[in-house]
Amino acid sequence: MKRFFIVFGIVICAVLDVRASCFSYSPDDFDGACCTSIMVGRKASADGSVMTSHTCDGRYRTWVRVEPAAKHPRGAKHAILRGTMKTVSPDDTTGVRLMGEIPETRHTFAYLNTAYPCMNEKQLAIGETTFGGPDTLVNPAGWFTIEELERVALQRCSSAREAIRLMGSLAEKYGYGDGGECLTVADKNEVWQFEIVGVGKKKVGAAWAARRIPDDHVAVSANIPRIGRIDRSDPNLMASANVEQVALDNGLWDGSGDFIFWKSFNTDYARGKNFNDREYFILNYFAPSLGLSYDMDELPFSVKPEKPVSLEDVMALFRETYEGTEFDMTRKVIMARPAAKEHPADTVVSPVANPWLGTTMRNTLNTLAPGTVEFRRTIAVAWCSYSHVTQLRNWLPDAVGGVCWLSLDNPGQSPRIPVFCGTASLPGVYLRCGQKEYIPDCALWQFRRANKLATVAWQSTKEGFYKELLDYERASISGQPGGKASEEMLTDYTAQMFQDAAARWQKLEYGYWQRFGTGF
Repeated sequence: MKRFFIVFGIVICAVLDVRASCFSYSPDDFDGACCTSIMVGRKASADGSVMTSHTCDGRYRTWVRVEPAAKHPRGAKHAILRGTMKTVSPDDTTGVRLMGEIPETRHTFAYLNTAYPCMNEKQLAIGETTFGGPDTLVNPAGWFTIEELERVALQRCSSAREAIRLMGSLAEKYGYGDGGECLTVADKNEVWQFEIVGVGKKKVGAAWAARRIPDDHVAVSANIPRIGRIDRSDPNLMASANVEQVALDNGLWDGSGDFIFWKSFNTDYARGKNFNDREYFILNYFAPSLGLSYDMDELPFSVKPEKPVSLEDVMALFRETYEGTEFDMTRKVIMARPAAKEHPADTVVSPVANPWLGTTMRNTLNTLAPGTVEFRRTIAVAWCSYSHVTQLRNWLPDAVGGVCWLSLDNPGQSPRIPVFCGTASLPGVYLRCGQKEYIPDCALWQFRRANKLATVAWQSTKEGFYKELLDYERASISGQPGGKASEEMLTDYTAQMFQDAAARWQKLEYGYWQRFGTGF
């Protein structure tokens, strides 16, 4: 009878954990680690494309819209806003406030308006991760948050270097009002890592640095500043004139030796390193022969991969949960298996074990058997709002050369919908956010329902789940329109691939309801 209640309790917690994981995690789950970006130089990629990416991990908005190009009259002003990250639709102004206005340009480019705006019509793309930095540097009155810097850059710029210089100059002039942030800024020829902090509680300005990833290298940003020595004679580095002085003035550097950006603007949780689990795992994956160690204080800023990196490789890394490694959270969640014809009695990983266990389930398992689950911050997390892997190709026209592979909900489970630079609009279901309420027909919930149900018995569902996911991935990549595709063709292809993905995930959802309705 005791065993029955233990098993029953685990099953109930699994079901409740699915519901809870949609909405809440403890602070320990986040550990200050809320986004990941992988960058690939054009000579490191399998096809010559440049790649940047972003997982937007947290309860941010999931509505997405393509904002059209526009012409503006002389003397027009551009509004700088704060608070757009958690709105429920494009016309929602709840919590949004005007920080100020800057002169508008005569022409602005079309761009993909995600919570952190990510791509424009000129094959300029941006990923993001937050590293926080010292609280003493944050001035809430600064006009620009990081997402507003991204928005203005995408509207006005066509290259990564141009975007970095514009964002740096705007933040210096009008004030940076955010915590430490990293943007991974790419165009069809190169990719840069741009890191920025404020200059003090009541000071207007910004301090920043940017380093170019070598064309034959890959790099990663995952909530830790990673730019090292500031050497302004290096043509592959840019930095604000004040960056060393800001560190000196705030007691973050003693002025001796080389100035190391990450050492001055790091945060306490990093334990004096310039990396966490994710940076280590990804760089070691690409260059295992370097013998990188998790015990090191500093990892290389970028590495040369030992084989060409494909789009599919990057997508696979964003599904990564460290399965089969020492960081695998499921490896100790085991149960007894009675003998059968095909196997003797033994122990196996429990069907309820999944790498996205929320606090309730982890606490339950650790109460039953202390030490069963040690939380690790995986690359794919259940609290992700959306993610993208963006590919930029200089041998194709901009309209089709740039493609943002956009995913909503858990990047370890959800399909990626191709949105091209020339895609004029998205299906209407993308215009509502599903974070604050259950909206059955909004884009987020088209995928979240099946994703969450699959984790009820993940060890037995994941094989079939991944088969569906990879079948869709192959179809969407292989069926892309050619170089002469019109705006209408690209828009139709995006809509078609969304409909295909939504239908597949609905089929998965219905199958899980049938299966779990009659038992695991």
